[in-house]
Amino acid sequence: MTTLPAAADIVVVGGGIIGVSCAHRLAESGVDVVLVERGPLGGGSTAKAAGGIRSSFTSRVNIELGLAGLEEYAAFANRYGTEIDFRRDGYLYLVTDPAELPEFERGVALQNSYGVHSGLVDAAEAKRVSPLIDIDGVLAAVWSPGDAKATPDSAVQGYARAARSHGATLCTGVTVDGIDRDGDEITGVRTSAGRVRTSAVLCAAGAWSRAVGAFAGVDLPVEPHRRQVVCTGPVAGIPDSVPLTVEMPSAFYFHREGDGLAMSFPDPFARPGFDTRYEAGTWLPRLAELAQRRVPSVLDAGVKTAWAGLYEMTPDHNQIVGEAAGVSRFLYATGFSGHGFQMGPAIGPVMRDLFLGRAPAIDVADLDVRRFAERTLTASEHNIV
Repeated sequence: MTTLPAAADIVVVGGGIIGVSCAHRLAESGVDVVLVERGPLGGGSTAKAAGGIRSSFTSRVNIELGLAGLEEYAAFANRYGTEIDFRRDGYLYLVTDPAELPEFERGVALQNSYGVHSGLVDAAEAKRVSPLIDIDGVLAAVWSPGDAKATPDSAVQGYARAARSHGATLCTGVTVDGIDRDGDEITGVRTSAGRVRTSAVLCAAGAWSRAVGAFAGVDLPVEPHRRQVVCTGPVAGIPDSVPLTVEMPSAFYFHREGDGLAMSFPDPFARPGFDTRYEAGTWLPRLAELAQRRVPSVLDAGVKTAWAGLYEMTPDHNQIVGEAAGVSRFLYATGFSGHGFQMGPAIGPVMRDLFLGRAPAIDVADLDVRRFAERTLTASEHNIV
């Protein structure tokens, strides 16, 4: 176990992809960084991530973050000496509700304006790029061939090694018990391994961020939501390249996992909570119903493994990135709502720049936590894909 230092310029709370990316970029810039993680590095939500990496978002800031993530992961093996199994198999969104078509058309136009090579295609073309699907009821599809997939745990380890090589101290098995303040100034972080003197904290604690924020007197509206995943046995006729395929509006998705498929969909009846036990219950029959409709050949493959993990959800399903206004200095990068792995590479430089007092290359002002207090969200402002 790494000894907890007595002091640091900044303490990063959370050792998933967001935390280690931030620790790496800060340490690379000469900042004295201590990262604390209650479990193993990447052992929280990152360990259960699907590994998708995309730029096919419907807002400027998310497209820019996604493009930066794709660029970094494509070069990851060369830059960090760690193989992450990066594959550009693409993303395919199947549109089944005519009312949603205009929103997808607007999204494609915005993506194209930023250089994303996505496009609206007909059902026959969707079948060509994702041969396993049944296109009954599919009106159109958004095909983004430049999107990709990689292995989250490998990326975490690559960033962790890079952070350590620049002098960062990464401590696992350490829980945060409190944040000390002198008025509005942070003075230290209390942990199960002792106290670290510091004037700055960066919360990258994912689904556990609300509690960390509360230690500093900052409300971070992040809720844990369980997401379950099933991996099948071998699927007959599975192509070598299978795009991450998402049916909308059900959000049922699948992608290749070994010689089978990984499949999931968000349970509309799930309540917030930290329970990560897999429970087939009524969820598995509903998943089977969605799979039978959209990728029927998978039903002959059977279930090989299944697990559950946590999404860190915010009210508008967009991440919270910035620095608190009432406390000096409490920074946060959390609430990624299922997009943390793909945005991790871009968030590291953003948080480095915010800490150093310079404008990030990607403007993240729209992601400040104060947006929730300042206005009421409309339905169109939610991150639907």
